[in-house]
Parts: sequence; structure tokens; C-alpha cells
Amino acid sequence: MAKVAVLMRILPEDASTKPETLLEKIKEKLPEKYHVAQYQAEPIAFGLEALRVIILMPEDVEGGTNELEEIISSIEGISQVDVLNVARMME
Repeated sequence: MAKVAVLMRILPEDASTKPETLLEKIKEKLPEKYHVAQYQAEPIAFGLEALRVIILMPEDVEGGTNELEEIISSIEGISQVDVLNVARMME
């Protein structure tokens, strides 16, 4: 079965929250069917850094990326979640 790679930009509530802290919170909350494949910090402005992350998920998840977005949006310290790209990957 193929997987789907979801590229997301995750913005913290304030500049004092580091991308690494957000990443740890995300990893704690994600169900087993999701996997963080890659990440990097993205400077925005005035010391604010976003987290760009690629999360792999099964392609048969109902609702597409909605569940994933809801899980990440509900994490304390996260103000905004943007899905930048979704791509199907063959294993």
C-alpha cells in the first residue's frame, strides 16, 4: 500500500517557542499510523521560526489530512497549521 507525504508549516504562538519544542510535542501526540519523516526550522520574522515537517501517513485514512491537521492544531503552543503539499509515495 502506498503512503502519503504531507508537507506542513507549523507556526508557534510566540517567538519564545522553538521548532524543536514543537516537534517533540507533535511526536508525543501523533498516533502510530503517522510518522515524522523530515523537518527543519524556517525563519519567518523578528525571531519567529516556523517548523516545516513532512509527515508520512497511510493513503487510506478517511478525510485526507483533516485528522492530522486537527491533532496538530490542538497541541498547546501551536497557533497555525498550513498544509503546503500532499504527495502519494509508492513503497
